[in-house]
Amino acid sequence: MTAICRHVSRLTGYAPALPTPFDDDDNVDTAAFEQLCDRQIQEGATALVVCGTTGEAPTLTPAEHDALIRAAVSVARGRVPVIAGAGSNSTAHAIELTKSAEAAGADAILSVVPYYNKPTQQGLYAHFRAIAQSTGLPIILYDVPSRTVCGLADETVGRLAELPQFIGLKDATSDITRLSRLRALVGSEFRMLSGDDATALPFLTQGGHGCISVTSNLVPGLCRAMYLACRQGQITRAQRLSVPIARLTAALFRESSPVPLKYALSLLCLITPKVRLPLVEPSNEAKIAVAAAMEDVCEGYAEYFVEKPHEAGRVRPDAVAS
Repeated sequence: MTAICRHVSRLTGYAPALPTPFDDDDNVDTAAFEQLCDRQIQEGATALVVCGTTGEAPTLTPAEHDALIRAAVSVARGRVPVIAGAGSNSTAHAIELTKSAEAAGADAILSVVPYYNKPTQQGLYAHFRAIAQSTGLPIILYDVPSRTVCGLADETVGRLAELPQFIGLKDATSDITRLSRLRALVGSEFRMLSGDDATALPFLTQGGHGCISVTSNLVPGLCRAMYLACRQGQITRAQRLSVPIARLTAALFRESSPVPLKYALSLLCLITPKVRLPLVEPSNEAKIAVAAAMEDVCEGYAEYFVEKPHEAGRVRPDAVAS
């Protein structure tokens, strides 16, 4: 096992689920993506998660998928692991994406529960085992029933954790009691990562290792500070820091992710708010909520915010009214 693979097998802290920037012609903006990657590393992100749900993976071409992973690997230069989304509702396609991610230099893959097909638990086990047999990379399972309809049963996670390539779970079920149930099945080394920003703090206080986060795209320093306060037993401080994070999170999930996130990042002049169909840009109400939450963070927690929203990007109700 390489040093970076050992690193990802011990993953802790906050890792951003990075969006894919598009330019006005609907092409991937590689320069903006590289800037996002470097910004996160500078602010203490423990990994880069690319080509996932937040990265609009279903609308990426194979060439774009490959290029984004290679760009993240190039920026990371071994400083942090690159975890590539490589999931599909077709096992054969998931294997293709996994092999492509490995060839592009990814350090691990994030493999989502197959969506739409509604397989049985035995089918899910066979799906993930087939993927593991196709690659030498570590695999982090991704359970998000709100998007996939079916989910991984605790017992299925336990069975997969017996296979050495499965090193962790991104749990986006919002069930914070699940952590204690799974611990007896997977052991202490298996990485338990929240995939739900809204419940990340209680997840961490119960022994979760970290969070693959949408919100940390905006405030990586603030998320890192909350995580460290929690780890150091400074629960009151962690709770205080969680307040602005919670407000940002609520604004970012008013509409389908990553639509509000891309709008928020556009206020920082980091990317355009462009998304690909069937997603569309946010409503006026969502823009107002995002801008207001960002204003509050900038004013009350400026030391944790890398950039303040650009003055021209500040949104008032009358500025976005139809």
